[in-house]
Amino acid sequence: MDNPTNQATNFNRKNLETGNPLWQYVTSMEPEVMARLSQPTSEDVLQVIERHVVSLLGHLPSEHFDVTVTTNRENLARLMASAMMNGYFLRAAEQRMAFEGMVQDNSSSDTEI
Repeated sequence: MDNPTNQATNFNRKNLETGNPLWQYVTSMEPEVMARLSQPTSEDVLQVIERHVVSLLGHLPSEHFDVTVTTNRENLARLMASAMMNGYFLRAAEQRMAFEGMVQDNSSSDTEI
């Protein structure tokens, strides 16, 4: 009997091979578009992402330690999915913060009139 990890791997592989629309969309993108979409839009977002990755992988000062992280394909896929979801969340939060700032600016300028 297959263990759950093998079943999940087989399921994921079948989904990709049978035409997962998201996978097809991502793999059809030009490298320049992927590079642009992969860049954080602000220094604040970059810092939050760095802290998140460090919390997942751990942090040892590179000047004192030669750190190597080893994992398998499954765990790397989970890490990447987590990072992507974190990125989407941060982007949405950043947009909401900007929107709320514009609304506050507009409402304060309306009361000054």
